[in-house]
Amino acid sequence: MDTLIDNLDLWWPALGRTVILFFASAAMALVLGAIVGAMRVSPVPIARAVGTAYVNLVRNTPLTLIFFFFALGFPALKVVPLSFTSLAILALGFYTATYVAEALRAGINTVPVGQAEAARAIGLPFGQVMTLIVLPQAFRSIVPPMMSVLIALLKNTTIAAGFSVVELGSMRANLSERGEPAMVVLLWIAAFFVAMVLLLSWLQRTLEKRWKVYR
Repeated sequence: MDTLIDNLDLWWPALGRTVILFFASAAMALVLGAIVGAMRVSPVPIARAVGTAYVNLVRNTPLTLIFFFFALGFPALKVVPLSFTSLAILALGFYTATYVAEALRAGINTVPVGQAEAARAIGLPFGQVMTLIVLPQAFRSIVPPMMSVLIALLKNTTIAAGFSVVELGSMRANLSERGEPAMVVLLWIAAFFVAMVLLLSWLQRTLEKRWKVYR
């Protein structure tokens, strides 16, 4: 416990930064992933091609390379000066959105085709068919795989430690300068992540139970 209590001045900011990275990049991934997922099933060939190219290119690129692009390549464009934390959020959201899109596409395929056809028959455009009919049902069916994606995202936040972002993944190096045993620090980091994963698992069970009633 001494390793934790004696270094709360480092633990709390690191934990807070990890939470910020997770929620901000998760929000970006969900929004971008929903857009790309809709593009993947769009009746417009160009939209399908762009969505497919984005998913195949980004998903098959190592996350570390995505981080290198945003940490080194994006600032070179001199578009908007951003902090390393903001760049890490962009990298995580940009990468995770591909998995969100694929999970959502699988959920869309579970919605009976007749519902979309009936919506089009009464004159609804593709955008309204997706937002009013298909996506609400698709989100209900993809809670387990979506939570798996979010859990992976939570663990991927540790990669930001290698790009000058102070979060839980950087605590071993930071506390080693204070003479704290590395193994104890790693066990505390693992404990924090286990606790957060358990919270996500509880949220998954809650959503599944709640949405099961309305199906």
